[in-house]
Amino acid sequence: MWKTEACCKCRAQPLNPLSPRAPCRCHRMEKTLLANPGTTASCPARARKWSNSQPADLTHMGRSREDSTGIEAFAMPVSALPRTGSDPVLLKAPAPLGTVANSLRASDGQLQAKAPAKPPRTPSFELPDASERPPTYCELVPRVPCVQGTSLSQSCPEPEAPWWEAEEDEEEENGCFTRPQAEISFCPPDTPSCLLGPQNQPLEPQVLHTLRGLFLEHHPGSTALHLLLVDCQATGLLGVTRDQRGNMGVSSGLELLTLPHGRRLRLELLERHETLALAGALAVLGCSGPLEERAAALRGLVELALALRPGATGDLPGLAAVMGALLMPQVRGEHGVEEAGVRVTGKTGEEACAGLFSQVSRLEHTWRQLRRSHTEAALAFEQELKPLMRALDEGAGPCDPGEVALPHVAPMVRLLEGEEVAGPLDESCERLLRTLHGARHMARDAPKFRKVAAQRLRGFRPNPELREALTTGFLRRLLWGSRGAGAPRAERFGKFQRILGVLSQRLEPDS
Repeated sequence: MWKTEACCKCRAQPLNPLSPRAPCRCHRMEKTLLANPGTTASCPARARKWSNSQPADLTHMGRSREDSTGIEAFAMPVSALPRTGSDPVLLKAPAPLGTVANSLRASDGQLQAKAPAKPPRTPSFELPDASERPPTYCELVPRVPCVQGTSLSQSCPEPEAPWWEAEEDEEEENGCFTRPQAEISFCPPDTPSCLLGPQNQPLEPQVLHTLRGLFLEHHPGSTALHLLLVDCQATGLLGVTRDQRGNMGVSSGLELLTLPHGRRLRLELLERHETLALAGALAVLGCSGPLEERAAALRGLVELALALRPGATGDLPGLAAVMGALLMPQVRGEHGVEEAGVRVTGKTGEEACAGLFSQVSRLEHTWRQLRRSHTEAALAFEQELKPLMRALDEGAGPCDPGEVALPHVAPMVRLLEGEEVAGPLDESCERLLRTLHGARHMARDAPKFRKVAAQRLRGFRPNPELREALTTGFLRRLLWGSRGAGAPRAERFGKFQRILGVLSQRLEPDS
C-alpha cells in the first residue's frame, strides 16, 4: 500500500522537472519505508493527511492528476497561502531543496534531531531577490520580484534640460591647435513647417494674419527672449556640438566670424539681419487698416527694441534688425534728428516730437499718430534708441559681457566682406580701427558672452510657432515663397525693396 501511494506521488506532474541525473526524492522515501517494516505495521491503513505546518497546504500539491477533481481549475493565490505564527509575515524566498525534503520526512513520522525553523515573528515588507536561485522541483512559494530600493525618481525620470541650458565641454586653454576642416553653418536644416505648407506663395494673407495674432499674444519681453534664442543659435554662441568645434577649429561662432574660413557664417548673418529688417518693415507697411493700426505696429516695434537693448535682454543683432526696420526709407525716410538739423536737447517732449516729425518724409501721418497716442514710445525711440544704434554702428556703443548677451556683429561682418566704411576719410579710419578692436575683444570674450546668454535663457520655454517664425529659413520662405527663396540674394532683396516702396506709396501717397 505504501509502495503504491509513493509511486502515485511520483507520477504527479512536476512544475519544473529535474534533469535525468538528479534522483527523485520519492524513491528515497520508498526505500526508507521498505527498510523499516515496523513503521508500516504501526500505521493503520487510512488516507494520508499531510501536516499543515508547511507554508502551503500539501493536500492539493501531492495529489495525482487522476485523484484530483481538476488541478488546472484550482489556482491558489498568494494571499490564500496559510501563514504560521501569530504575526502576519510576508512569505520569504523559497527554502533550499534539502530543507523542504527534510520537512517532508518529518511529516511521514520519522523523528528529526531538530524541528524546522519557524518564520521570524517580526513583520517584514521587503522580499529578497531570488532571481539568482535556479528553479527547484519542490518550490511551493511563488517568487515575487524585489522592490527594495525603488524610488519615485527612478520610476519617473526627470526630463532632460533643453540644449541652450546644457553645459558645453570647455576645451583646455593649453590644448593643441585644431586645424579647421570645413566651413560651418549654424542654420537649422529645413524641416516641415507648422505655419507654412510645403509649397507656399510669397506673403500669403492667411499666414500673415496668423503671425500678427501670434505676436500680439506675447509681450515684448517674451518676444525678445525668443529672438535671443534664435540669434544665439544662428551665431553659433549656444548649442555648438563637439564635432562642429572640431570642424571649425574654434569653440564659438564669434571667433569663427573673424577667421578666413568663417565667410559662410558671415554671409548667413548678413542675410538674417536684412531679412529681419524687411519683415519688421512689412509688419508696418502691411497694415492696410486705419491709421491707429499702423501706429500701434510702430509702437510694438519700439517696445521690442527697448526689450532688446543692453541691460535688458542684451540681444544687439536683434536690436539692429528692429531699428533697421524703423529707419528704413519706406517707413520713415529720414535717419535722425541731428542729420535733419533738429536737436532735442532743451525742449519738452511735445516740442521735440513736433520738430522731429516735421522732418519725416514717409508715413508722416503714422508717425504723428504715434506721437499723439504713444508719446513715451516716440520719445524713447528718438532720445534713447537712435543715439544708441548710431554708437553701435560706429563701434563706440556698449559691448561688455553682462549687460550684453550677444554683441553687435554687423559692422565687423560688413567690413570683413569688403564693404567700404561710410563717412569722411579721417572719421572712416577711426571707425575702422574701433571696429577691428571690437572684433578682437568679441572673440576673446566669447566664453563670457556664452555664460551671460545661457543665464538669460535659463528656465525659458519658447513657443514653438513663435520660435519658428523668427528663424531665417521661415522668413525667407514667407517673403519670397518656396520657389523664390533659392534665388540670388541681391536679386531677392532688390525686388522686395521695390514691393515695400509700392506699399508705402499706397498707404500714404506723396502730396
